[in-house]
Amino acid sequence: MKKNNLINVAIQVLPEADGKTKYELVDAAIAVITGSGLKYRVCPFETVVECTLEQALLLIPEIHEACRTAGTDRMLTYLKIQTDFNRDVTIEDKMEKYD
Repeated sequence: MKKNNLINVAIQVLPEADGKTKYELVDAAIAVITGSGLKYRVCPFETVVECTLEQALLLIPEIHEACRTAGTDRMLTYLKIQTDFNRDVTIEDKMEKYD
């Protein structure tokens, strides 16, 4: 795989905190993704980010810290990574027929 090959990463966070709604905590994670400047799509169960593997691995700790700062006590994070070793993977590859 080329070092700068684009991949798709589906990121799902399931934060828990006493007295906080899950949605406001998830919003903290989405704000980090939005602020990253990376291409992304918010979906009902996860957010898909188009980036390099290196960018994804740097993004996850930032998401965790933002959720912690927002009041998350405990959190599960699920990742799904789609890689094509010969070409970039784009969000449009999967979504173009639905847009």
